Amino acid sequence: MITTLGLTNFKAFASAEIPMGRYTLLSGLNSSGKSTVLQALALLRQSNLKLAGVRVGSGDALVLNGELVELGSGQDALHEDYVLESPGTIPKIGLSLGVTGPSLVRWQASYLRDANELPIDLPLGDPSLLGALDMATLFNRGFQYLRADRINPAVTFPKSWERAASIGFLGTHGEFAVDFLLHHQDDPVPNPALHHKAAASSRLLDQVEAWMSEICPGVKIQATAIEQTDLVKLGFQFTRAGQPMTNLYRPTNVGFGLTYVLPMVLACLSAQPDAMLLLENPEAHLHPHGQSVMARLTCAAAASGAQLVVETHSDHVLNGVRLAVKHSLLRPDDVVLDYFSRGTAGIEIIKPVLDTDGMVSQWPPGFFDEWDRAIDELLD
Repeated sequence: MITTLGLTNFKAFASAEIPMGRYTLLSGLNSSGKSTVLQALALLRQSNLKLAGVRVGSGDALVLNGELVELGSGQDALHEDYVLESPGTIPKIGLSLGVTGPSLVRWQASYLRDANELPIDLPLGDPSLLGALDMATLFNRGFQYLRADRINPAVTFPKSWERAASIGFLGTHGEFAVDFLLHHQDDPVPNPALHHKAAASSRLLDQVEAWMSEICPGVKIQATAIEQTDLVKLGFQFTRAGQPMTNLYRPTNVGFGLTYVLPMVLACLSAQPDAMLLLENPEAHLHPHGQSVMARLTCAAAASGAQLVVETHSDHVLNGVRLAVKHSLLRPDDVVLDYFSRGTAGIEIIKPVLDTDGMVSQWPPGFFDEWDRAIDELLD
């Protein structure tokens, strides 16, 4: 498991060490560095010699643009306030991973202003790293990175045997989620920690429908291949008490949230032990109860053995994690809360701690305190 991520002269950070746990919750104001953390992790994954058996880079450079992230060129990756130490010095961008063991792996990339790849001093495929990287969930099979800009409701979705069926990758936008469901809907969800008590069976499709029925009661899902095309389609039906099931609706005729949350649900239910899930805004387009449901599901994925890094702006997600700790789904030391605050001196990372009852050790200004601020103003 990864325990720390170190960043030097990378994007929003001059220097930072970000603690991580089985479940890491990133929060803070907009443009405070949360997404940079996810991008740094995805960048290392993207630059690895092999990505789940598929060659993506030489392993001796940071690949700034690829399937997971598109960071631009060297000038986009270098911290904006970097001060040149002396004339002729080549700036260095540093990334490090602390992993259980304990072990620490560091890389330094040489800055090239207009380059898409930055040479690193220690190739990601170096044999000396194998022991440490074997302990790092980031490079294991089952990795998922779902960005905030996920798939919208559409009539059709892309098909990819290599990504959806073979590797089991949902795509950074969740674009292969429907194809993934089509190929794996009859597979069992093996870990009981992920099973919904209302599901008809451990079958993936039954579990997906049970979890999503908490968000939209009675929802039924159908994934279908379109013959002689590289496309699949998604349909929604709804059960009604004492009445026939509704017609099959296109996603474009159903609420935005169902399509948007489907990749998140699939990522959690298919989470493999010792794999990493990077999830941006699981609460997007969901009502408050749905946000709490997604918090519970992400915690169940962590309890099943995956390592999760979740970026959120939702107090319902935070409270869902707190409840998971209180109800012993996760231990307090499984959860790391990283709150990012941008000030005149740069970005500060504050680390509130949970106790066994889910209580938070401190509430710094801006840390999910808007509800209290509004109530105070209403009662004034």
